[in-house]
Amino acid sequence: MTNLKQLFGVIAGTMLFTGVMAQEKPLPLDPAVRTGKLPNGFTYYIRHNEEPKNRVVMYIVNNVGSVQEDEDQRGLAHFVEHMNFNGTTHFPHNELVNYLQKAGVRFGADINAYTNYDETVYQLPLPSDKPDILKEGILIMHDWAQNATLDPGEIDKERGVVLEEKRLGKGAQERMQRVFLPIILNNSRYAVRVPIGLDTVLDNFKRPIIARFYKDWYRPDLQALIIVGDINVDSLEKVVKRTFIDLKNPIHERTRTKYNVPLDGKNKFIAVTDKEMTSTLAEVIIKHKMPPLKTESDYRRSIVQDLFNQMLEGRYNELSNQADPPFLNGNAGIYRFMGGLDSYSVNVNAKPQELERGFKAVWRETERVKRFGFTSTELERAKTAYLGELDERLQEKDKTNSENYVREYQAYFLTNIAAPGIVAEAALIRKDMPEVTLTDVNTLAAAYIVPSNRDILIEAPEKDKSNLPDEATVNTWLLSVQQEDIQPYKDNVTSLTLLNSLPVSGTIIAETKNKTINVTTLTLSNGVKVILKPTDFKNDDIRFSAFAPGGTSLYTDADYQSAANAAGIISASGVGNYTPDQLDKYLEGKRLGVKPYINEHFEGINGGSTTKDLEIAMQMIYAYFTEPRKDNAIFKGIIDRNKASLINRANDPKSVFNDTISAVLGNYNIRRTAPTAEKLDQINLDKVYIIYKERFSDASNLTFTFVGSIDTNTIRPLLEKYLGSLPSTNSHAETKDLNINIPTGRIEKIVYKGSEPKSTVLLVYSGKFDYNLENKVKLDALKEALEIRLLQRLREDESGVYSPGVYVQTTKIPQERYSFIIQFGCAPQNVDKLIASALDEITKLKTDGPLPENVDKWRAETKATMETQLKSNNFWFNYLNEKLQNKDDLNEINGYSALLDQVSPAGLKDMANKYLSGDNYIRLVSMPEKSK
Repeated sequence: MTNLKQLFGVIAGTMLFTGVMAQEKPLPLDPAVRTGKLPNGFTYYIRHNEEPKNRVVMYIVNNVGSVQEDEDQRGLAHFVEHMNFNGTTHFPHNELVNYLQKAGVRFGADINAYTNYDETVYQLPLPSDKPDILKEGILIMHDWAQNATLDPGEIDKERGVVLEEKRLGKGAQERMQRVFLPIILNNSRYAVRVPIGLDTVLDNFKRPIIARFYKDWYRPDLQALIIVGDINVDSLEKVVKRTFIDLKNPIHERTRTKYNVPLDGKNKFIAVTDKEMTSTLAEVIIKHKMPPLKTESDYRRSIVQDLFNQMLEGRYNELSNQADPPFLNGNAGIYRFMGGLDSYSVNVNAKPQELERGFKAVWRETERVKRFGFTSTELERAKTAYLGELDERLQEKDKTNSENYVREYQAYFLTNIAAPGIVAEAALIRKDMPEVTLTDVNTLAAAYIVPSNRDILIEAPEKDKSNLPDEATVNTWLLSVQQEDIQPYKDNVTSLTLLNSLPVSGTIIAETKNKTINVTTLTLSNGVKVILKPTDFKNDDIRFSAFAPGGTSLYTDADYQSAANAAGIISASGVGNYTPDQLDKYLEGKRLGVKPYINEHFEGINGGSTTKDLEIAMQMIYAYFTEPRKDNAIFKGIIDRNKASLINRANDPKSVFNDTISAVLGNYNIRRTAPTAEKLDQINLDKVYIIYKERFSDASNLTFTFVGSIDTNTIRPLLEKYLGSLPSTNSHAETKDLNINIPTGRIEKIVYKGSEPKSTVLLVYSGKFDYNLENKVKLDALKEALEIRLLQRLREDESGVYSPGVYVQTTKIPQERYSFIIQFGCAPQNVDKLIASALDEITKLKTDGPLPENVDKWRAETKATMETQLKSNNFWFNYLNEKLQNKDDLNEINGYSALLDQVSPAGLKDMANKYLSGDNYIRLVSMPEKSK
């Protein structure tokens, strides 16, 4: 669902000004960060942080964006961002990206930037234990601040890249936004300064125009350098002062106007349609001036607002769980808008032909909150959840990722949002939370839900245009809801325990240790195997999963839809003694999540928790195996919502193309073709329940993996009690090979859909694969070497694409196979030329092999990435599960670095000839309808 909450973002911690004394002092900045301002106005923030170890992130933040553009510069704030990667004083042309790739920094994934209405930000993560690279990083920051060369030749080459980036954003939503943004933005400057700009400017501007923008706005009094990482703050501060003192402000300095969206007190209504729109959305936006978040009183107000939004979200979730939900999606809350405003926004994604019903339903909850407020039990749960999140942040304060600190200091610099640090925040929260009352929260509704500065926006498929309401009609809907005899909300909680019956513990009957990777394997008396990997990467973070062979592969095509949806439907029905609403309330404030799954080859459980809530997570695992719920009302609601969401699916070019990709690559097997209402009708609740019970009736073939903050001694009683008691029949099902593979031979398919002049290209090589770690490493190297070349040729040399991608997938179960995919978007008239260029690069790989320097870049990037991944729970969680499911050697990781060193251009040339022969080659292209 696309709405203005998504468009403009969400901000936690703002609400209406309520009489705070003007002289109240701002909260001090986190004392852990070193900050200063040079005589030229340049600001810096430097903090030591060791998550991740031996890494540092550097950001240059410019307090300037597209709203500062003159009329002849629309789009050039963003263009300047691009040009900073295409030539600076110390890194001419494309040398900056080339240098960083050699240092192990990936373009796009690591080194990146963005331009918004009010800011332009550049990011650079680097190894901090390599002084030469760290020194160059400071030089890059300095160049980004004021040393772009803006070479005319590079400008002309980059025009095509920027226009291709703009092309990627074209479609129904962009076309409708062009119509409604001036209305809801009150014809402010924001409405005519969308960062991507105008084609007429991007195509035709000359260097002096972009140079004028650069000279006016890239200046030290509007810039901040943020450095967070495993560095020496004292020495780096000296380097920063010495390096950035030479930045100059313009002699004739332009005023950096703070633009805003004015409040005019008026109400507005607009309905927009598009033939590619897939659903009907309605949004009520009540705009307010956004208050500051700088003082202790401001912070207290932010806590109240967070609680308000949290409780309101729960109300709308309950509506979604009804047997006949009144909408596809609905929500409301206080969110950041833009231009100095926030808003109370109510959103609904309506079922086809049911806009009135859905609109009234979401507004009814808003009216209920305004009329009666919240209940004491809702508030206490929300407080508990809030404090639980606080405890988690405090627990992990020394394991907080550097990027989190960067975002705090960036907001502090750009918008004066307080950044006192987690210790000070915790003190404020613990002081204020007990004093927050229902009156505090309930007065928000009266303050925000007002009849002025209200916009109503409707977005819908063009075919429904004649049935859309006008402003008068929607106003009558609002009035009718306000006149209803609405009853106060009843908080449905239960005192029952989660489980109907307590488990009878099993025992641990065997134990082995792998000291090489510090893994313990336990075998329980019912056959369950448990893999334990304790780590100290986080202070209180446990991730777990379970798998057993089988999955939907064991069921016929006739039962496939029931099997594929069984886990989702059963888990949506609650578990044990709890309905879904009761379960949500029971889990509020607890830091855990548990979900069953059934995929094509396996069934099992995924989840995570803190150490404190691990036993409750274990109870839920036990409950999903032994006490699943079957709820006909929930089932009916799920089916109805899914059917409604499919009605206009064929309107969307992207969905049509993706469905075609899935069908072609799945050889048109019924399990790979697009979702339909007919397929939904094949789902039978009784069959769903039977299949679910079948798949979760035998734990003897289950393997559990636990990674994270585990004490291998204290976890044992929990394993014996909740996992050792799971039912076991020793049936030991095995995955069935359905032989659904990408078809052989050469296939070409063009999909004509959409009105925009844009195309997507997918080139697929596939076939049998000699599955082993060495070949997987080589295939990854081949992928990266090709991606580097495509980036250089298709983007930099030919200016034909924005971001080409190469993707590799290998499987061992049920068959050893691979797919090698090239994907990019481009102009329709360039499809054949760019495909030819891509194929030419593949030919070069087969005849000459990749350039040695590109193999070295891949090796440097992979080693740098692996160095940080090895210190994360997420890596080990995924690694262990992949190895266990494929029955691979768990110690393979120890030989990984050596395999990287052994990869050579000659070896990759052999891989290219073997796996990119073109014998099995599929070309899929989307084209606009008019080109058919």
